[in-house]
Amino acid sequence: MTQVLFIPGSLRQASSSRATVRALVKCLEPEITCRVADPGLLPHYNADIGNDPAVEEFIVEVAAADGVVFVTPEYNYSIPGVLKNAIDWASRPAYNSVFKDKPCFIVSVSGGALGGVRAQAHLKYILNGMLARPFACQEIVIPQANAKIADGYLADKAILEFAELNLRAFVSSL
Repeated sequence: MTQVLFIPGSLRQASSSRATVRALVKCLEPEITCRVADPGLLPHYNADIGNDPAVEEFIVEVAAADGVVFVTPEYNYSIPGVLKNAIDWASRPAYNSVFKDKPCFIVSVSGGALGGVRAQAHLKYILNGMLARPFACQEIVIPQANAKIADGYLADKAILEFAELNLRAFVSSL
């Protein structure tokens, strides 16, 4: 069975990123095995740290996944530090990490009108630098995301249908 790892870019349980992850997982399960990583469990990246259990578990999760779905908010025109930290941990050794050739799907959320497009551009740049494979499709952006959450899930039907269509194309490509 296809395994997809979701990585939310926010620590807050009630965030629009995590609400979007929950909604997307609900769209795919039970025919797709979905796991959700918690980047908040990782220590700050430090190459002097070795054998950290949370880091090792995260790297195993990324390696075991057929594809990775990032759902990131936009913080100050880029991705949040917690997401960059997780990526930095899993990006070693350089050019030969668990992200090398790993198919990745990107969704961004924002409280503003642009839906996190700048964060998406930065994330794609970072993934390309690690030799990951960002999935080519129309960008999935969720503007004014905080107003689109109901009962802990993203509730914008049009955006969810568009995201699910592209997400299923991503899963089919794995």
